[in-house]
Amino acid sequence: MTEPETNVPETLIRVAAHGDDVDLGVLDRDTWSTLHAVVPAPVPPYGPFFDDRHLPEDYLVAVRGGELVGYVRVAQSIPLASHAHVLQIQGLVVAESARGKGVARALLRAAGDLARERGATRLTLRVLGHNAPARALYASEGFAVEGVLPGEFLIDGEYVDDVCMGRSLVG
Repeated sequence: MTEPETNVPETLIRVAAHGDDVDLGVLDRDTWSTLHAVVPAPVPPYGPFFDDRHLPEDYLVAVRGGELVGYVRVAQSIPLASHAHVLQIQGLVVAESARGKGVARALLRAAGDLARERGATRLTLRVLGHNAPARALYASEGFAVEGVLPGEFLIDGEYVDDVCMGRSLVG
């Protein structure tokens, strides 16, 4: 029989605060990869993480052992009243040191809870076709492929599909 791990820090999920700006910027740069990024790698000078379009209240952060180790952004993708019932995950990042510990799954579940609290009945996301680990995680959390935009991005000389996934928050 295997003994359970001891002294494993729990993952605390909370809404981001303005004071998280620097840590989130560092996390974002440290985890940048062509596996999930459609923009070039960031280079100095770095701007602020939060701005007029990226507000702290749209982010949930994961903290383990006092260290910020992940975030998920939940926002309205189409700013129309007729689309307010649909929110979108617009970024899910977990530090390398915290991967495989359930942080991404905890953030996804918290994102669903936040979306419901905000009155959403659907939660959607977009993921690059070659990002098999993320696609598997999303599928395991109830997201289904709802569309594929073939060759939507050109990354490192390769055309990559944009996969649209979604799930109901009702029931």
